[in-house]
Amino acid sequence: MVVDSPALPVIETPRLRLRCAEPRDADALVAMMSETVSRRLASWPVPYTRPMALDRIAGVRLAAAQGRSLPLVVERKPDGAVLGWISASRAPGDETTALLTYWLGEAHQGHGYMREAARAMIDHAFAMMNVARLRAAVQGDNAASLSVVQLLGMRPLGEGRIWCPARGREESCLWFELPRPDTAALPTIAAA
Repeated sequence: MVVDSPALPVIETPRLRLRCAEPRDADALVAMMSETVSRRLASWPVPYTRPMALDRIAGVRLAAAQGRSLPLVVERKPDGAVLGWISASRAPGDETTALLTYWLGEAHQGHGYMREAARAMIDHAFAMMNVARLRAAVQGDNAASLSVVQLLGMRPLGEGRIWCPARGREESCLWFELPRPDTAALPTIAAA
């Protein structure tokens, strides 16, 4: 199933373009989904196949068209390479909360791309989804992801358990939250 392009803006940062996921992104997403990346994600299993990627893209595009999700690929501006994924989706049973999820392929980690993408994403998630808060769940030993939520100014809520369909089990995570801010007061995060 192909869903018409949702009316989502392309978000540009100094080095990146964040745009709605499209079927043409499937092969890049499959190529980047390694064991190392998947073990940090609740719902992206390995092996990750092209049909799985196409199904996910169709599903998130439908959710975007319904205003339930802002599913974006992270693309490097100079060469158009897909580097990873970032999304905000309404929390089940709570229309006032969006869940922030993100990942980069291994080759693209350690360059400050996600800090740059996440900063731009939260501004748009608050504006487009009209939610009161963004939340993120992070594995306690995931230093890179912990750095992103801290740089975004997200405050810790505590430890919790989440269902991880990629591994068929519950796992512990740390929850973080960012209340809808006064945009002028948001911290500035420069590209690394």
